[in-house]
Amino acid sequence: MKTILARAYHEIGLKAFVDSPKDVKILCLQRFVRLAAYGASTLVLVLYLVNLGNSVDRTGLFMTLTLIGDVLISLILTVIADKLGRRRLLAVGSLLMTASGVVFATVGNFWILLLASVIGVISPSGNEIGPFKAIEESTISQLTPSADRSSVLAWYTLFGTAGVATGTIICGWVVRVLQSKDNWEPIQTYRLVYAAYAVMGVLKFSMCLMLSEACELDKSQVPKAISADERRPLLTNSQDAQPPASKPAKSTFRNLVPSLSPETRSLIFKLGILFAMDSLASGLTPASWVIYFFHSKFGLEEGKLGSLFFVTNILSSASNLVASSLARRIGLVKTMVFTHAPASIALALLPVPSNVAIAMALLIFRASTNSMDQAPRQAFLAAAVLPAERTSVMGIINVIKTMSQSLGPVITGRLAGAGKFWIAFVVAGALKLLYDVLLLGMFLGYRTVEDKAQATVVEEAEREQEEGTDDRRDAS
Repeated sequence: MKTILARAYHEIGLKAFVDSPKDVKILCLQRFVRLAAYGASTLVLVLYLVNLGNSVDRTGLFMTLTLIGDVLISLILTVIADKLGRRRLLAVGSLLMTASGVVFATVGNFWILLLASVIGVISPSGNEIGPFKAIEESTISQLTPSADRSSVLAWYTLFGTAGVATGTIICGWVVRVLQSKDNWEPIQTYRLVYAAYAVMGVLKFSMCLMLSEACELDKSQVPKAISADERRPLLTNSQDAQPPASKPAKSTFRNLVPSLSPETRSLIFKLGILFAMDSLASGLTPASWVIYFFHSKFGLEEGKLGSLFFVTNILSSASNLVASSLARRIGLVKTMVFTHAPASIALALLPVPSNVAIAMALLIFRASTNSMDQAPRQAFLAAAVLPAERTSVMGIINVIKTMSQSLGPVITGRLAGAGKFWIAFVVAGALKLLYDVLLLGMFLGYRTVEDKAQATVVEEAEREQEEGTDDRRDAS
């Protein structure tokens, strides 16, 4: 029995997580709190906006504009995070969450809510859309050995999905009880949810203050620039030597933005196209619209919706541990594709059943495999670029994904308003399945930066061994 438990301890990556630094655990706990707030707000977002008198078309526009605004904020913050300080930006983001929650809890104006949604990162999908995720994943990748990175990132993902699950079920039943037993108006209960969102921001801010200096970029990982003296030829006549031409000084913002290698830019281009396709599909069917779909088609109230999405998020959390073990056996890319494809098919079939139990079963099956690609995907991205590029690259990729995702909600809003909600699910499932096929074709067997570095070390060791053998032969 002890042998089985010890093996499971390693297989699910728990040992790697337990052995990780304190900062990693704090970042994971931060994510749990943040995603709990996202899950609660997502459950009531569409219902809140509709109860304020907005049409489903306008609600879709709200979500799209929110995502576009978050793109701009994420792009700016993630590319300068390493220079301004990761902990500082995480702390500022937490305070903005608090401010956004206060506005949602007290104001009903569409445009003021939109501004607060952008600045405070109110998530229409229940998932990450702001700069937090890129900064945290880059930090965890820096603090974790490459052999343990996929396992630790799987636990980081698990904390997020567990947070969403906790937020949705607590929010769903609190709202239901207050409306049915205490006779609260729906808008009052929804505003209470956003007041709790503000409190979550304060809690997250306090955790940011616990992070250590180790979270900041390791300066030794930044490629050292070649100085003018190092570029000057060794043998020159002192009279002929000319001082190097001075280059125009960079702007302050340009100095904050790291440069990317040609290989990294090529990788961003390829992955950007694929992730944009996947994210557009996700934007067509974010959690808030799926919740509204079940509410409008089957008449499910908030308590049952909260329970349903609690189950889906718990299954999603548990599946991430399986993904970590699977990635060690078949590789990151295969794990990403083979777990994501079944979920894509289930998404396309979701609007087909007229029976609520079958529809719920499809949603639960999708949840059991849908997020298994997240940790392997981030581990692959972290290994594929230079350490000093990670925060920027992850931020750029997240911006591409969020921008693509932003196109979806307004389209789904139009389809829902026209009574053709089902088209969004079919198109989304087909796009995700195409993404899986292209990802496998383009990146199967791809050698990351870390793979190449390890191969170089092995080759040098073998060469030194061969040279030592030759020397011994000569000596004999």
